[in-house]
Amino acid sequence: MYARTIFSAAVLFAFGCATGEPSSEQRIATGRELYESYCIACHGADGTGGVISPYLAPRPPDLRRIAARRGGVFPDAAVEAWIDGRDPIPSHGTREMPVWGASFREETELDQLTEARVRTRIVLLVEYLRSIQIQ
Repeated sequence: MYARTIFSAAVLFAFGCATGEPSSEQRIATGRELYESYCIACHGADGTGGVISPYLAPRPPDLRRIAARRGGVFPDAAVEAWIDGRDPIPSHGTREMPVWGASFREETELDQLTEARVRTRIVLLVEYLRSIQIQ
């Protein structure tokens, strides 16, 4: 799954560079693949909690209701910062969620990916999360 996700993100990035922006559906599909590779164990397939969420304190929030908890507005930049690790969410105490920005950067050194591609992966995750919002 990991290699497929890296390949999908790289193809999407290359496709976007070669032909203009990929469609919204393509971006969301790639974001979903990234989510399934990196987030599903804690946050679950539907965003309401994964197999290890009962063992986490605090428990992961319902990711489908991020916008609903903020008056119907999905905070793209804040969600990017949470995923990236640049905003450690101090009210949660110590950081339990993996800092994917750092993890993606470690992969960058191994895979020769650029910072732009790391940012693209995070943006694709955010776009997927925006797509699963409910009221």
